[in-house]
Amino acid sequence: MFRRHALLVAVLSLLLGGTAARAQQLTIWHDLGDNGTKWFVAASEEFAKTHPGVTVRAISYPTDQWFGRCIGAINTNTAPDLIYNNYERVIRVAAQTHKIEDMKPILAAIADKAFLSPDDLRVATYAGHMIILPVQRVQMAFGVRKSWLDKVGENFPLTWDDTLRVGKKFQTEHPDGGTVPVFAFALEAANPRDLIHMLDLFTFGAGLRHTLIDENGKVVIDEPEHAKVLTEFMKVFTAYHMVPPDAVNYSFNEMYQVIEGGRAGMFRVGDWNVAKWVKQGPTGDFLVGPWPKFFADKQNAVVIGGMRGVAVPENSPHKALAEQFAAFLLGRQAQQASLNFVGAAVRKDLDTSALPAQSQQFAKPTWNLIAYDFPESAHPWYPQLEASFHKKLLAAIANPPADWAVFVKQTAAEMRAETKILAAKQG
Repeated sequence: MFRRHALLVAVLSLLLGGTAARAQQLTIWHDLGDNGTKWFVAASEEFAKTHPGVTVRAISYPTDQWFGRCIGAINTNTAPDLIYNNYERVIRVAAQTHKIEDMKPILAAIADKAFLSPDDLRVATYAGHMIILPVQRVQMAFGVRKSWLDKVGENFPLTWDDTLRVGKKFQTEHPDGGTVPVFAFALEAANPRDLIHMLDLFTFGAGLRHTLIDENGKVVIDEPEHAKVLTEFMKVFTAYHMVPPDAVNYSFNEMYQVIEGGRAGMFRVGDWNVAKWVKQGPTGDFLVGPWPKFFADKQNAVVIGGMRGVAVPENSPHKALAEQFAAFLLGRQAQQASLNFVGAAVRKDLDTSALPAQSQQFAKPTWNLIAYDFPESAHPWYPQLEASFHKKLLAAIANPPADWAVFVKQTAAEMRAETKILAAKQG
């Protein structure tokens, strides 16, 4: 009896030991908040069906903390298994660590990938390496509070003239029903990516290509159409007074407080915002559509303003398994979960029937889409140029020029001179 009991214990020990050996936990760091964590949990459960014993621990950090934690951990060999964020944020991590794996071999091994566009693949590439697998195509639409439009007797603004007219009514007729001042726009300006990102949306949304430079590094801001959009955008902060006075100090969090606090009538709506904003904040009280039309001969659009993707640090603790999970995120099950929880995906064969109306507009868009050109992927020095451009624009907001045409011309000349220097240093 004792021998049989001992044998049973030995067999159980072997079985449990084998299970323990297979049980592994991957860690992924992201900045998508609770909805992003829910998505990774759902994807992890699906992944475990073919990888028994494997779990994924998703940790969300505020964006600023995400940068520091990723860079510090990778540089000290304490990296998570995977990191997840917008392409330009992963570029920053790659530039400061030089330890982000080239994902080209992983992509090459994926058979089902025809849904990825050339733009998707281009933006995933930096300095000759594919630093992310492109997992979530980020659409950014123009949002307007429906109840405010109803109160002022207006429809969704289609042209820039419509937008200015509606904005003035929003600021003078108190469509929120209160007495505290409200504003036409919620915009951000504190950091280069804050302000220039807003300008990107108006520029590309108007049907133009490029915001500051083109694919060859040529400065475009003084070309007539670009100059018009830039000038009108700057007047929103200055002559038109259509943003809160302290908007120059706003980054994402502050801008969202204005939107969710009901202080602005027009704002950016990302596909990822809808899941939250149909339940709280605007509580579904918003329409979405293309950005305002500036030019009769150009079609306005919703902007593909970024690509979120998964990256694997070269010192990932479970590198081979991390690569498998990264590839899994492009599969239909993980993509469906992404659409359900975050509102963004890259596949075209997903079920959208359970999504809110606004989310369905993003998932199966009928509007014109235009992709931001991602100059960082072609010109590694672009963030430095953008920082200088940001300083010029902030100075002009603080002290508006008497002649905007002169300002644009002078700024373009300064940007050309700096472009030449930066490109020469890069070699």
